[in-house]
Amino acid sequence: MEPEKDIFERWAEERESRSWLRKKLDSISLWWEHNGKYLHLNFKRGIKNLWYWLPVIWKDRNWDHQFIFDILSHKLKAQAKYISTYGLHVNNWKDERDMMICVRLIEKVQEEWYSMEYMDYHKTKHWFEPCDDKEGYSTWESKELEENFDDYFAKYPLIYKRVMNGEGWLKIEDENDKDRIASNIAHINHDRARKLLFKIIEQNIEKWWD
Repeated sequence: MEPEKDIFERWAEERESRSWLRKKLDSISLWWEHNGKYLHLNFKRGIKNLWYWLPVIWKDRNWDHQFIFDILSHKLKAQAKYISTYGLHVNNWKDERDMMICVRLIEKVQEEWYSMEYMDYHKTKHWFEPCDDKEGYSTWESKELEENFDDYFAKYPLIYKRVMNGEGWLKIEDENDKDRIASNIAHINHDRARKLLFKIIEQNIEKWWD
């Protein structure tokens, strides 16, 4: 038979009926059971945390997104190591793998690895040329010495098609302007890496516990 009151309501009423002293003693007992008797362990963990985070917090600043990535990467490394070592759930290896993928993506994004990758496929010489008509002024000159963008395009055929269909931050007016095409591919790949990083976090973060 269904009871007249919800069990949580009955528990709440039972707690409210206790004396002030009884409530206080119960709260102390509860605190000791879940926290108090572990004070020495919590103190030890706190000291270890301070030591682990000191290098990152010491260098932390509030004016650049790179410092946010530093903190996130440091935390993911620590949690991945903990879950890999002490994780009891079935897929702890998968969680550790996904967290370390995020760490590597953070490194790629911070270093702008994908943004700069296309520069490995060409070599350009730069120099200052004195102006003939303005003494003391110079112009920035450059000359392409070698170029192998076709191999770069072959590495990312789908992104190449997207760029040739008009996607990218630079407008392509000449299909033979390989430098602009490569720059667009690099820009898109950088965005993909950043979006993949936060997609993995979004889909998994609430499962990353043990």
